[in-house]
Amino acid sequence: MALELWLAYLATAIVFSIAPGSGTVNSISNGMTYGWRKSLASIAGLQFGLGIYIVLVGIGLGALIAQSAAAFAVIKWAGVGYLIWLGVQKWRDRGQLDLAGDTPATPAKQLCRQAVLVNLTNPKTVVFLVALFPQFIDPTQPQAIQLWVLGITTVAVDTLVMLGYVMLASRLAGYIRSARIMAALNRVFGSMFIGCGALLATAKA
Repeated sequence: MALELWLAYLATAIVFSIAPGSGTVNSISNGMTYGWRKSLASIAGLQFGLGIYIVLVGIGLGALIAQSAAAFAVIKWAGVGYLIWLGVQKWRDRGQLDLAGDTPATPAKQLCRQAVLVNLTNPKTVVFLVALFPQFIDPTQPQAIQLWVLGITTVAVDTLVMLGYVMLASRLAGYIRSARIMAALNRVFGSMFIGCGALLATAKA
């Protein structure tokens, strides 16, 4: 893959990761609630989910999912329901901070699983990858290697961007000592999750 082509994809991947979405909301919410260390589990979950879609796109199943109205609808409505469920859970959160590393109310494994589902129940991700990858693949060169390069770049960029969101959110949460304020913020994040679900409901293949 030519360096110029990779740099163009790198810029595209950065914009894709920075753009607000359910993964961004998940990272910022966890960063403020649990701190950056524990939120690493949720970042890992997001990348695992993203990695699954990258593999599916690489072996051709992604194109089938993107072109199948039934498959797209199933994943979409599962995502809508899950994001709304997450939003309701955030609304019910009592607003306790876990920045000191004490015994967590929510296990890291659960945060990881939630993050995996956040990405896997967003069919727009696979549609985006199916539409994007072919634009940056040179048909005269081995495609498998190029797919690996694009996939690793995508995951690496998204990891760094989500880590940035988590670190920033964790630092901001350091100035919050009131459970009342945190509860209000949880309602804001809950509303954002529900909003992401509503936005996803309008998505079309």
